[in-house]
Amino acid sequence: MLLEKITSSQKAIELEDKYGAHNYHPLPVVLTKGEGVHVWDVEGKKYYDFLSAYSAVNQGHCHPKIVGALYEQATKLGLTSRAFYNDVLGPFEKFATEYFGYDKLLPMNTGAEAVETAIKIARKWAYEKKGVEETAAQIIVCENNFHGRTTTIISFSNDEGARKNFGPYTPGFLKIPYNDVDALEETLKNNKNIAAFLVEPIQGEAGVYVPAEGYLSRAKELCEKHNVLFIADEVQTGIARTGKLLAVDHENVRPDIIILGKAISGGVYPVSAVLADDEIMNVIKPGQHGSTFGGNPVACAVATAALTVIKEENLAENAEKLGNLFRRKMNDYIRSSNIVSLVRGKGLLNAIVINDTEESSTAWEICLALKENGLLAKPTHGNIIRFAPPLVMKEEELNDCVNIITKTLREFEK
Repeated sequence: MLLEKITSSQKAIELEDKYGAHNYHPLPVVLTKGEGVHVWDVEGKKYYDFLSAYSAVNQGHCHPKIVGALYEQATKLGLTSRAFYNDVLGPFEKFATEYFGYDKLLPMNTGAEAVETAIKIARKWAYEKKGVEETAAQIIVCENNFHGRTTTIISFSNDEGARKNFGPYTPGFLKIPYNDVDALEETLKNNKNIAAFLVEPIQGEAGVYVPAEGYLSRAKELCEKHNVLFIADEVQTGIARTGKLLAVDHENVRPDIIILGKAISGGVYPVSAVLADDEIMNVIKPGQHGSTFGGNPVACAVATAALTVIKEENLAENAEKLGNLFRRKMNDYIRSSNIVSLVRGKGLLNAIVINDTEESSTAWEICLALKENGLLAKPTHGNIIRFAPPLVMKEEELNDCVNIITKTLREFEK
């Protein structure tokens, strides 16, 4: 049976509204094709993609090397489960551990799964290596975090939309302010049951909140002092997005556990991973954690190609250069703007703060206007618009996009 052919955006939106769960509020655009930094809707209109599937498509849409790896492996062997070995997983694990500088990799599929995996590893390490009494382990997290929407993760979320009426909640988490080293130190000081500190190097969903310089390095020092694992959630910030391979690299921090997802596959296939050294990872034994699809041959082939593209095309360096250019040009505009109060970010993960309340619709209306002008972006936290184009963007394309953004913002100036 063939699926119904979509010839209009309105028809696609109506089908989703009628037959799909209403767990998202998409911008009203229906995409049918992507290539590089561009996407096209079903009516044929071309747009710049300034969201990159929440930084999953760092290598650009339908990168031929990544798609080629997908096709080649999918026509040979797709899935074995982990009941058997396959001839792609081991080579990928060797490649990725050497790429990021860790002893071991545990493959999963989605970012939230990888976060859950890291939590399980940290707790088990605390009981078996640190000597914490079983079921007493606690993990420090930050206010306004976003690590996913599973039951455990929403238990320590501030997002009431994701949290309310989904309890009872999972215990074992202590919440402190983000970018507050003193709060971290105070929490660590008199608590022997802390297993780990879980942190985003930049808080993406909170509005691309970049912490003060030195925050991550000082936090890592405190974790080492108190024998606590430092876990970096690099699902959104990793894989060259911020101008370095990992966002923690800006402060030369080596986390005890790294969580990766999204762009580790270039957006072509669900792939995530947790990396750690033997002393930590070896607490996991057969049967204690896994996934039918985690580490499947297609995922391994795709991720290898995606990571290869990052280095071959110098995408971290490009993100660093274009990100500086973007923020400089936006700051030039903001000096005389009444509608935008600031721009912030690192590399090509940026956001502008709209001069209105979080409850206002202004940022949403600006994104609708940007769509009409040929650029796709999405608000976060009500009055903040995140800008995260594919890292394959060229300078002339970025300049064109800045012109679209500033032209659109002028339409909203008071």
